[in-house]
Amino acid sequence: MLYPFSAVVGQDELKLALILNVINPAIGGVLIRGEKGTAKSTAVRSLASIVPHIKVFKGCRFNCDPDVPSEWCSTCRREKREVVKRPINIVNLPLSATEDRLIGSVDFESAIKSGTMVFQLGIFARVHRGVLYVDEVNLLDDHLVDILLRVAGDGVNVVEREGMSVAHPSRFVLIGSMNPEEGELRPHFMDRFGLCVEVVSEKDPAVRVEIMKRRELFDRCPDELLIANSKADEELRARIENARSLLPFCEVPLSVRSLIGELCSEHGVEGHRAELVMERAAKALAVWEGRVRVGLSDVERVRAMVLRHRAKSVKPPSSPRGPERNNRDDERDGSTGGEDERAYGERERQGGLSGDSESGTGHKEMADDGRAGDSYEKGPSGGGEKVFRIGSVFEVKEFASEKDRLVRCGGGRRSISIVKGRRGRYVRASYGRTIGDVALDATIRAAAPYQARRRARKVSTGCRIVLNPEDIRIKVREGRVGNLIVFLIDASGSMGARGRMMASKGAVMSLLLSAYQKRDKVAMISFRRDSAVVNLPPTSSVERAGKLLAELPVGGKTPLTAGLLKTHDLLKAQVSRSPGVRPIVFVITDGRANVPFFDGRSPFEEALSVARMMASDGRVEFVVIDTEDRSVMVLGLARHLAAALNARYFRIEELKADDLVKIVKDMVL
Repeated sequence: MLYPFSAVVGQDELKLALILNVINPAIGGVLIRGEKGTAKSTAVRSLASIVPHIKVFKGCRFNCDPDVPSEWCSTCRREKREVVKRPINIVNLPLSATEDRLIGSVDFESAIKSGTMVFQLGIFARVHRGVLYVDEVNLLDDHLVDILLRVAGDGVNVVEREGMSVAHPSRFVLIGSMNPEEGELRPHFMDRFGLCVEVVSEKDPAVRVEIMKRRELFDRCPDELLIANSKADEELRARIENARSLLPFCEVPLSVRSLIGELCSEHGVEGHRAELVMERAAKALAVWEGRVRVGLSDVERVRAMVLRHRAKSVKPPSSPRGPERNNRDDERDGSTGGEDERAYGERERQGGLSGDSESGTGHKEMADDGRAGDSYEKGPSGGGEKVFRIGSVFEVKEFASEKDRLVRCGGGRRSISIVKGRRGRYVRASYGRTIGDVALDATIRAAAPYQARRRARKVSTGCRIVLNPEDIRIKVREGRVGNLIVFLIDASGSMGARGRMMASKGAVMSLLLSAYQKRDKVAMISFRRDSAVVNLPPTSSVERAGKLLAELPVGGKTPLTAGLLKTHDLLKAQVSRSPGVRPIVFVITDGRANVPFFDGRSPFEEALSVARMMASDGRVEFVVIDTEDRSVMVLGLARHLAAALNARYFRIEELKADDLVKIVKDMVL
C-alpha cells in the first residue's frame, strides 16, 4: 500500500520537481540529493497515487501506446486488442541488478525445451511510459550506468546478443536519489537528470511532530490516512491532467528565452541541455498553474533546480534586466512583476568535506624549525609528545590497480576485476559444471556439433536441444572492486619537523575520503617509543578516521621492526579473510631504527630481515617515503629498506600531501 502523495509533509521543491516531470517527461527526470530519512523514496513511490492512468493494449508486454501506431510491437500490429487504462509502472532498479535483468535476455528454459529463442523482458520493457527509480544512484555499477545513459538518451532499448536482435521503445522518467557523502555521480550521468533537488530535514518542531503523527497513522491504520488524503490526491491528479492538455498550447516569449540563455551563460554551464530543460520546466510550471504563456517568474522558480548540478561558476548578471521588460511581459502573461529583480540565490552547494574543519587552519603557531603555518597542538601527555593537526584535505585523482586473472568477491568502485556471482558485465564464457549463471550462446555453440549424433541415439529428453554436462558454459563477468591502502607511519620525534606529519595525515584523510566513495579500505599503523599500534584498522568510516588521525601523537624513538611486524600481521589477516585483495603499503620513515625487537641484534639489520620476509609475498606492493633530514649527515637507511622490501623509493623533500596520491597513481596505472 502506497503512502499518499498529499500526505508528505514539507519538501515542496521535491514535490514540485516530481510533478513537473509527470506533466512533461521530456524534462529528463529528477536527481534528489540530501540527508537520509527525508522522505526521498516515499515521495517518489507515492507518485502512483496522483499520476493519471495511461492507455495500453490489454496483454501487451511492452506497454504500447494505442495513440502511437509507429511504436507498436509486432504482436499489437498483428492482433486487434482491447484498449484499457491502468496505473503507470514505478519500477525500482536495485543496485544488485544484472545487465540481463536490466535490458532483457533469452529465456534459457524455453530455448532448450522448444528450440526457439524467446525474449525475456527486462526492466526497460516494464518501465516504458512509467518511472524508473534508482535509490543510491551514485552507487550503481558503471557498466549499468553506461546502459542507462544509452537507453535514456535514445528512448529505445536495443538487445543484440546470443543470436537474438530485439528493439523496443523505452521512454521513462528517470528519478535518482543519493547521499552526497557516498560519492558523486559521473558528470555525464549527472547532466542527464533534468532537475536536481536538495532535501534537508525539517527544522520546525511542529512540522516534525506532524510527520510522526502521519507516519504512525499510516503504520497503524493505512486506510484511514488514504481516505483522509484521497480528495487531495484526486485534485492533484485532475490538475495534472489539465496541465498536460494545456502543454501543447503553451508559448515561450523571446524575452524568456533570452533570460534562459543569459542565466546558463552566466553560470558557466557546459553544453545546451540546460537551456532546453529550463524551457521545458518553465512551460510545465506555467501550465501547472493554469497559464499558457511562460513568464520570467517561471524561469526564476525552476532556475535553481536546473542549474544546481550543472553550474561551474556563479557570476553577477552582465547587464541588468530592468523592471520595464519584466512588467511588460508580466502584464501579458498575468504573472506578478519584479521577479527578475530578485537575488540570484545562494551559490551551488559544495560537495565533499572541507579540510579546514579537520586541520584547524584557523590557528597559526610555530613549528619546530621556527616556520609559521605548520599548526599543531601540544599533547596532553607531556614527555615531548605533540599531536599535529590534519593537513589540508584535497580531491584525490583517479587511480586503480591493473587487471589480473584472479576472481574476486565483494563490492567496490575502484579497480576492474573478474567478479563472482551475477554482478558485473558479461565479457566471455568459460567451461563449468555449475548450473547458475549459464552462458546460453556459448553452451548452444558447444552442443551444436553433436546434436545429430545424440538424436541418432534416440536420447529422449523432452527438449529440442540435447545437452550434456560437458556442454555447459558459464558467464565470466567483470566488475569493480575496492583496494586496501595501508600507511605505516614513523611517529617518532623526527617526524615532527618541517610539517611531515601534517602532510602525512592530510594524505591519509584525503585518500580515505576517496576510499569512502570508491568502497576502498584504508588502514594506518604508527610506530614510536618501543612499540607499534594500529591507529586505524581497515575501514571506510570518515568520522572514525578523522578522530583517530587527529589524536595521533608524535615523539620518542623509532621501533621500525615492530612497525613492520605489525603491518605483516594486519596484511596476513586481511589476505586470509579476502584472498583476492591486493594491498598497497606506504612506509613513511627515515629508516633510523634504534629500538631492537629481538635481543642481541642490530635494530636496523633485524628490520631489513623482516622486510625481506614481507617482500616475498607477491600480493603486496610497497612504497617507501624517505623522511630523512638532508641538512645533516645523510645515512640513506630508508633506501636500503626500500631495496629489502622490493619497493619504490621516494624522498620527502618538498613532498606535499597530494604527491603521495600521485605516487599511487604512477605505481598502479
